[in-house]
Amino acid sequence: MATTSRVPISQILRNKDDTEEDDEPKKKSREDWRKAKELEEARKAGTAPAAVDETGKDINPHIPQYIASAPWYYGTSGPTLKHQRPQEDREGQFTKLDKYYNKGVDVTKVATKFRKGACENCGAMTHKKKDCLERPRKIGAKFTNAGIAADEFAQPDLNLSYDGKRDRWNGYDPEQHKAIIEEYQKVEEAKRELRAKKLEIDPTAKDEDDKEEEDEDKYVDEVDMPGTKVDSKQRITVRNLRIREDTAKYLRNLDPNSAYYDPKTRSMRDNPTPNVPESEYGGENSVRVSGDTAQHAAAQLFAWEARAHGLDLHLLAEPTKLQMLQAHYKRDQQRYKSQVKQSILEKYGGEEHLQSVPRELLLAQTEVFTRYNRDGTLVSGAEKQLAKSKYEEDALINNHTTVWGSYWRDGQWGYKCCHSFIKMSYCVGEAGKTVVLPVSDDKKLSTSTDGIKQKEKKQKDKEEDSSSSSSSSSESSSSDSEQDKRSKTEKTSKKKKDKKKIKKKKRKNVKKEKKTEDKLKKALEMEERQQKHAEYLLSIDERKRGYNSMVEVKEPTEDEMEAYRMKRKRDEDPMSQFL
Repeated sequence: MATTSRVPISQILRNKDDTEEDDEPKKKSREDWRKAKELEEARKAGTAPAAVDETGKDINPHIPQYIASAPWYYGTSGPTLKHQRPQEDREGQFTKLDKYYNKGVDVTKVATKFRKGACENCGAMTHKKKDCLERPRKIGAKFTNAGIAADEFAQPDLNLSYDGKRDRWNGYDPEQHKAIIEEYQKVEEAKRELRAKKLEIDPTAKDEDDKEEEDEDKYVDEVDMPGTKVDSKQRITVRNLRIREDTAKYLRNLDPNSAYYDPKTRSMRDNPTPNVPESEYGGENSVRVSGDTAQHAAAQLFAWEARAHGLDLHLLAEPTKLQMLQAHYKRDQQRYKSQVKQSILEKYGGEEHLQSVPRELLLAQTEVFTRYNRDGTLVSGAEKQLAKSKYEEDALINNHTTVWGSYWRDGQWGYKCCHSFIKMSYCVGEAGKTVVLPVSDDKKLSTSTDGIKQKEKKQKDKEEDSSSSSSSSSESSSSDSEQDKRSKTEKTSKKKKDKKKIKKKKRKNVKKEKKTEDKLKKALEMEERQQKHAEYLLSIDERKRGYNSMVEVKEPTEDEMEAYRMKRKRDEDPMSQFL
C-alpha cells in the first residue's frame, strides 16, 4: 500500500547543509503520487502483492492510512506497523498481566508452635498484636501454643501499567466460577427429585411453588413489549403506527353503540360491522381465535405445565415430541373422564337425563331478538344482553303497586302509591294520600320558621287557659270579704301587667320573625343570584373568568347557610330530575 515518508526537520536541515545544489528536499512529482495511488488500489483489489514490513510480514492493504502511517519521529523509510505493536522497552518496565497481589493466607505452611516475634493473639508472623484482625482470645496463642493462624502472603512489589491498574479481571481465578455452576446444578437436581417424589404420591397434583419461581423466566425475559420497535441507531423506541392508507378502526362504523374503540391502546376487540357477512375487519378477538393461534397457545401451556412437572420439554426445540406427548395426554385424559363418568352412572344411574334435547330446541324459543328482511337475510344481529342485578327487581308486597323509594318528600323515602313513609307497611291506596297533608312551595321555603310558629301557638293556648281559669275563680269569689276583694284586685292588676308584658314579648317575637323571614328571603335571593352567576361562569371560557383573590371572604351567617341548604341540589335524590 502507499505510504508517505515523513522526514524529520533535523534530517532536512542536515541534507540542506550537505547539498549545496538543491535548496529544498526532493518532493514527489504528480506522476509519483498517481503511481502510488494506483498501487494502493491494486493492492486493495488483490491484483498486486501486499506491502511487506521490515520483519517480512504482509501488511493488510485495507488498514486505514492514519494507522499504517508511522509518526515522523520514527524515521522509517518503508512500510511498517512496528509503532502499533507493544514496545519491548516499555513492556519491560511493567509487570505482566498474569501477576497480581495474592489473596487470603498461605495455608500450605501452618505452624504448630508459637514463634518468636509472632502475633501474641493468633500466632501469625506477618503482623503484630495491635494489627491482628482476629477475635481477641482470652488466652493468646503465645501461652497456649494452640490454634496458630496461617501467615499472610508476602505481597510482591508490582509496577502495574495504565491498563493493568484498570483491569477488572486482574487476579481473578476462573476456577471460582466452577463452584457456582456446581452449586446451581445440585439445586436443580434436588428440585427434580422433589418433583418426581410428588408425582409418585399424587400424579394429578401441580407444583404451584415452582410455577411462581419460573414466571419471571417464562414471561418477562423472553417476551418483548407488543407494538414497540427499538431503533438502536437513534436510541429511541418507535411505536408501530397505523399505515395512512388503511381505514381507521373507529371509522368503520360511526354508530356510538357499536364496538368499543380504546384510543389509548388503539384496539377494537368486537366486530364493528357484525351485520356485514364478508367484512375486511372483524375485530381483534376474531384474529386471536382464528387459525392455529388457539392450538399454539394450548401447546405452549402444555409445554410449561409439563416442564413444571419435571419433563424436559420445549415448544420450539422439540415440536414433534411435544405434539406426540400432547395427543397421548389428551387420549388418556378422555379415557379417564369416560371411565369416571361410566362408574358414576353405574353406581347412581340417570343416563336417560343425559340424552335429553337441548332447551332451545325443546321450547323452540330464545330471548335473543333478531330482525329479518322479506328475502330472509338478517337485518341486525342479536342485541347486547345487559347485565342484570343479582337482587330481585320490581318485587311488590303488601298490596303496593310501586316499590319502596319511588316517592320522596321532606328528606324521606316512601311509596308513591299511598305516600306512606313506613317501610313494609300495608298499602291503603288513595286514602293514604289524603291523610298526609300536601306541602306547598311557600311552606317549603319557610321550613326554618315552622318550629318557631308552633312554639308560639302553644304559648297562646297556655295563656288562654290561664286567663279562663282566672276569670272563673273571680266570679266564684264575689261573695268574699273586702280583704279578699283587695287581694283580688291586686292579683288582677298583676295579671294585667303580665298580659301587657306577654303582648310586648309577642310583638317583639313577631318583629323578630318578620326580620328573620326578610333576612331569609334576601338570603334566598342572593343564593339564586350566586347560582345563576356560577352557571354563567361555567358556560363562558376559562380565560374570560375573573379572579377571586380580591373578594373579601367572610364566615356565612345562619340565614345564608339555611338558604344554601334549601337551594342545594340533592344528587342522592333520584326523583330530583323529574321535579
